[in-house]
This record gives sequence, C-alpha cells and structure tokens, in this order.
Amino acid sequence: MKDLFFYGTLCHEPLLRLVLGRDDAVTVPARLPDHEALWVRDNAFPMIRHAPGRAAEGLLLRDVTIEDLARLDFYEGGFGYDLRDVMVDGPDGSVPARVYFPQEGLWPPGAPWSLPDWEAKWAGITLHAAEEAMARFGRVPAEAVRPLMPIFRSRGWARQMAANPAPQTLRSGMTGADVQMTSRDDGYDGFFRIRTFDIAHRRFDGCMTDPVPREAFIAFDAALVLPYDPMRDEILLIEQLRYGPIGRGDPAPWVLEPIAGLVDAGEEPADCARREAVEEAKLELGDLRPMVRVYASPGYSSEFFHCFLGLCDLAGRGGELGGLDAENEDIRSHVIGFDRALALIDSGEINAGPLVMMILWLARHRAALRAAA
Repeated sequence: MKDLFFYGTLCHEPLLRLVLGRDDAVTVPARLPDHEALWVRDNAFPMIRHAPGRAAEGLLLRDVTIEDLARLDFYEGGFGYDLRDVMVDGPDGSVPARVYFPQEGLWPPGAPWSLPDWEAKWAGITLHAAEEAMARFGRVPAEAVRPLMPIFRSRGWARQMAANPAPQTLRSGMTGADVQMTSRDDGYDGFFRIRTFDIAHRRFDGCMTDPVPREAFIAFDAALVLPYDPMRDEILLIEQLRYGPIGRGDPAPWVLEPIAGLVDAGEEPADCARREAVEEAKLELGDLRPMVRVYASPGYSSEFFHCFLGLCDLAGRGGELGGLDAENEDIRSHVIGFDRALALIDSGEINAGPLVMMILWLARHRAALRAAA
C-alpha cells in the first residue's frame, strides 16, 4: 500500500495517533512539490492545491495498514477530503504517495497554512473533536460526521475554557484528581451527548465512595446578554418557542429570555454575545459588562453560561422579529421598563432562570449604572 503524505493537522502527532488508534506509526519529513497548503478561510484546518514552483512541507506515513486507511478515510471524509496519487520528495528521493485533497469547490482558500499557529490555538480543541468523531468510526458513515464537526470543536473549546476554574475560598480544595470515572458505552451521541459512567469520589471525611452508575448531559458554553438602556431604564427581552416547556407539558411554551447563543470554537464569549444580539434582535451593543459565569444545572449538565449586560440605546425599539433562517429561528423582541420586568418575575411570566438571575443582578447595579449614564 502506498505511503500517505500529510501537510496539515495530521502532522501534529498526537492527533495522528488518535485518528490511527495506535502509537507506533512511522513518519518521516517530506514535501510535495508544486503545491501549497493554505488555511481554509474562516476555519480551523487547511487545504492543499496545485501551485507551480511552491512546495508543501509535511510528513510521510509509512507502512500504512488497511485499518489505518479506513480510519483516515473516515476522519478526512468528515471534512470532505479524498485521496489522490502524487509524487513526494522524501529522505530517499521522489516516491509515490497519496494525499487527501478537498473535494472540488467545497472549501474557500485562505492565508498560507502555519502548523505552529494552529497548534497554539486549535490543537487541544481539535483533539477533543477528533476523539468524538473517531468514537463514531464503524458506526456511522463519514458523511454523517461532517455536519457535527463544528459541534465537536465547540465542546472542545468549552473544555479548554473550563480549565480556568472559579476560586475555592469557601469550597473544599478537592479537585478532579479526587474523582474516579469509568465510562460506559450506552449513552447518546448527537448534537448533544449523554455520557453514562460509573463514578467514585472522595468524601468530606477523606474516604472514597463506592462506584455508582450516573449519567451526565454534555452540552456547550453559551453567551447570554441582557441589553439595558440606563437613560430610559429599559431592558430588551426576546420571546421564542422552547422545547423544554413542551417536554414538560407546559401549555404556554413561548418563553421570555435574554439574548443567547452557543459559543463557537475559538470564539470569545463576549464576541458571541455581540454576534447574537445582531442575529436575534438586530441590535448593536455598546459597552459590554460581565455579570456572572455559572453552570446552568451542575447536578447533571455541563452547560455553562457567560452572562453580560449590554449597554445600548433602546429608543424606538421593541416588537422586531429576528433570528437566522438557517437555524429556523423565529424571535420577537420586547422592550420594557425595569419595574415591569420585576413585576413579571413576581407574576411568574418570566420563568427562565437565567433571565431572572440577570435581572436581579441588574437590580444590584442599576443605581450606579443610571448615575453614570
């Protein structure tokens, strides 16, 4: 079987080992003449194309097995890449090899590719995404994985952001090292994940518990923003249909909420908050103030909220329809006075926990914000 030439992310050997499912792969430096590697525009991976006079640097994988090729085809197929025959310059001269090229017209080219730049920002995220992707090897076709790759990367980004924990001044000093988990294979893997596992942990008396079976809902980090006009003392809320109330049997499943959205891989939560304000309410925010960073429901879910107050001018706003057609969103905005918002909390009409929390945060800071306006 011909050797395989890698020019992009698979030159990062931890990723190559993960995709191959083995640690003993033999690689040597090589280059592909008359080609160049480029970033895929607005993405976290590269592409390659014909470029006379240039050369793409990379690695040559030798002793490729049938299993290797099946696993690589599955992983690269998730990006829309197919193998082509080429001649590669290796340590022993020019040798025949195969390389993964993007399907024609699938990805737009960007700037020249840089493996060190990718490793600095994207390696950890990509390793997590590849772990999720390769867990589906042998279970689903590669085409089924392709639309999920951005979701896998977003979960990887959430794990990176989780590596900076909140203070432990009142809580115990115990850490993840005091937890023992053994995963089981009977969960659910899709846009969301349900992980099933056996878990034991250190007790407050220092002893370890016995293993017990548990489940966890693996979601994403989200950015939430409450637009506030301190001059008018008004806030903007959005209203949309929500599936949680439907599942609970609520006869009125349209919910009042803050503007919110999932944080894309590599995106700062504050940038996500601004992006979502435009998408959901056609609103450009001014100063953005951090509120709180909290787990939505830590007993069973990894979902994590980055909450912001967005200062803005709400004169003449309210009643606009927003949302992205591509995401089948149907959103209406409401602009109300702060006292009305408190009354809606008291009546129960505002029944989304994050919105209640953010309005009560604003109650603590409202006087200072209005005085400074």
